[in-house]
Amino acid sequence: MIIEEVQIADSADAWQALGFAIEGDVCQVGTVRLRFGGDGTGITGWTVVDAEAPDRAPAHPNHVTQIDHVVLMSTDLVRTAQRLRDAYGLEVLRERDAGAFRQLFLRLGEVILEVIGPHEPASGDDSFWGITFRVDDIDALALHLGDRVGRIKDAVQPGRRITTLRGESIGISPAIAFMSPRPQD
Repeated sequence: MIIEEVQIADSADAWQALGFAIEGDVCQVGTVRLRFGGDGTGITGWTVVDAEAPDRAPAHPNHVTQIDHVVLMSTDLVRTAQRLRDAYGLEVLRERDAGAFRQLFLRLGEVILEVIGPHEPASGDDSFWGITFRVDDIDALALHLGDRVGRIKDAVQPGRRITTLRGESIGISPAIAFMSPRPQD
């Protein structure tokens, strides 16, 4: 199973201003297509298919090479894991206690799905929260985006660095982070 497409309610122009190569209302990042526009805010949906991943798109002018992970907020991690297993045959690869919440990690092609939720189940729906993009040169990205990103810091994953986008004021509604490659990459 792979993530074929992620739908985002923002205008394509806002993302193009960040240095993404956009054609019409579509942008391919790695093997995943991002489609912009529509109703709502943030990530409004996705398409998951049982297929081979398409050819990888070249790096964007902002140095983004692929989606590292997509974050899904859950109110009940057991329920969400079961839904993902039933719908797509996905199995949890790793689980992490992050103090105030728990994280589950599942793989969809080149993308990790990170599911975040409380220790104790609650009622409510799941919703997409954000995307972390992998960049080939995080320092060049930060220089390109200037004060639209926070300071670069060490990521949770050893040997990686991360920065977050200050997106609300520039028309970007999902939470966005940029991360350096894994050391072995």
